[in-house]
Amino acid sequence: MTGAMTGSLRARLLWFLLAAIVLAAGVQALVAYRTVLNEADEIFDYHMQQMALSLRAGLPPSAAVGGIGAGEQNFEFVVQVWTTEGVRIFESAEEAALPQLAVLGFADVRARGTTYRVFSVQTHGLVIQVAQDLRVRKRMAGALALRTIGPIALMAPLLMLVVWWVVSRSLAPVARVRRQVAAREANELSPVSEEGLPEEVRPLVHELNLLFDRVRHAFEAQKHFVADAAHELRSPLTALKLQVQSLQRAPDEATRNIAIGRLAAGIDRATRLVEQMLALARHEASMAAGAKPEQVDLNEVARLAVSDAIANAQARRIDIGVAHADANVAAVVVQGQPEALRMMLRNLLDNAVKYTPEGGRVDIGIAQRDAGVELSVDDSGPGLPESERGRVLDRFYRSGEPQAPGSGLGLAIVKSIADLHDATVSLGASPSLGGLRVLIRWEDRTGKT
Repeated sequence: MTGAMTGSLRARLLWFLLAAIVLAAGVQALVAYRTVLNEADEIFDYHMQQMALSLRAGLPPSAAVGGIGAGEQNFEFVVQVWTTEGVRIFESAEEAALPQLAVLGFADVRARGTTYRVFSVQTHGLVIQVAQDLRVRKRMAGALALRTIGPIALMAPLLMLVVWWVVSRSLAPVARVRRQVAAREANELSPVSEEGLPEEVRPLVHELNLLFDRVRHAFEAQKHFVADAAHELRSPLTALKLQVQSLQRAPDEATRNIAIGRLAAGIDRATRLVEQMLALARHEASMAAGAKPEQVDLNEVARLAVSDAIANAQARRIDIGVAHADANVAAVVVQGQPEALRMMLRNLLDNAVKYTPEGGRVDIGIAQRDAGVELSVDDSGPGLPESERGRVLDRFYRSGEPQAPGSGLGLAIVKSIADLHDATVSLGASPSLGGLRVLIRWEDRTGKT
């Protein structure tokens, strides 16, 4: 029974409600029984008193009135009349063995092996005694009390049936939701109907539907990612196969060296594509895991990201660094995940270095504004047409610039990490270097230290 109470809300409600009904009915029956007994005693006492007073008016003073015949004697209810000298002039039952000198008023007297309730009154030189066997009185009072608690004993089971029906009907929508969820296939993520649910259960089902929606979006994103990755990996692998075939058919050393260079470049591009795909998958996994945010200094993130990108920048003689930061504060802090933010900024720098001509420049800007924090990356490259600025944030989309082909995942990773940190990404023309500016903005989520 303990397991059912713990695991089933319906069983728990029925158990406590039915137990409460039984307890309340028992207490009410006990109180009613005791009350009826007390009232019955008062009524019997009142009747004895009225009988004695009525006999007082009908007896002559000091006159012997005899008694009743032996066959009519009743020891359950006895009436005796005495003179003040102690002479009994009337008795309703011989050998009643009641005391001759009685205490006026009510008294309990032992006689004939039982207890009598005796009422005595004196009038016109006579003492009238009316006595009743308490066993008979209690039997009659008990019967009256049992008839009184009979309706309670009858209504308690009916009330328990009503409670059982009401609880079952009230929890029927919950059972319906349970059956709907239990009957679902693993890939069925449609919302559960909230119609007819009680107010206490509807928020739970609503949150369950939100969870289904999030899982459905995650599954759809995963399917799109796998489909896009399969499509994108097909082209570099095909190119590598063709370059291997060209290498095999090379007629001389010079042609072979050219083929080897092309094959190495193709392997580098495929490696970069796989690395970015794994980075995006790892980042999305961390989003699903719900990693706890912490205080992150953007100046430190910028320093680490520049150290990651400096080798590629120096190979192309590109000047890269933090052009301007907020000099009024020791640190510009946001809430987030340091490794994810480092990956985001590193992808922005890699993208800027890739599209900036040799001898160009890439600047990082960090500023604390009244509305929040801004992180920007400017380059001196050709920039992007306004029509493409929204599309380059999609996965595997590449701009039409032929000089630096890529995987199309760098800015998609940036957008995903920015969304994780409640930041916005906007692309525009760089006012200082003339190329592309990527601006990451946090709204009112930072503090100065």
